[in-house]
Amino acid sequence: MECVFGLVGKGFAIVAADTSAVNSILVHKSNEDKVMVLDSHKLLGASGEPGDRVQFTEYIQKNVHLYQFRNGIPLTTAATANFTRGELATALRKNPYSVNILLAGYDKGVGPSMYYIDYIATMHKIEKGAFGYGSYFCLSMMDRLYHPDMSIEEAIDLIDKCIIEIRTRLVVAPPNFVIKIVDQDGAREYAWRESIKSPDVSMA
Repeated sequence: MECVFGLVGKGFAIVAADTSAVNSILVHKSNEDKVMVLDSHKLLGASGEPGDRVQFTEYIQKNVHLYQFRNGIPLTTAATANFTRGELATALRKNPYSVNILLAGYDKGVGPSMYYIDYIATMHKIEKGAFGYGSYFCLSMMDRLYHPDMSIEEAIDLIDKCIIEIRTRLVVAPPNFVIKIVDQDGAREYAWRESIKSPDVSMA
């Protein structure tokens, strides 16, 4: 029931994801952040088995940092996408990760870009994309309303429409979503869309 989706606008890229940690019929938490800030200008939205998702995304993040530390320059978004795809392809023949990824970034002189990488190491450069059951609704909504020169306000409005559609139509819909953005000013959290607040439980 996970859902990760995103799009590229005029000078920026946005990635949104549900924040539910679910096992079978149980919801363990509703504030799990599934969109990782890889470095100053990259976002990594991931869905899949929780253990694989956390382990693999942290592995990619640390290797991106290691490359920058060793060489003094950061990997481009395209290079990061190819590295991520290569690691998934290598693992596919040994101990595969059940992880689907939307990688968004901003490169000076290139602008924003987004890459779709699935669990069998398929990679495509895209302008809009989604994973999970929510993708059935997001992709049709984006096909109708998306255009490449969207402003941030228009893109957020489209993201909100996708969230409303998921909540309305998906039988087991995740209640909360996190939205992050990357542009020339860097990668950062933009907003949360919450319909359920996680309780503050203290074991006093």
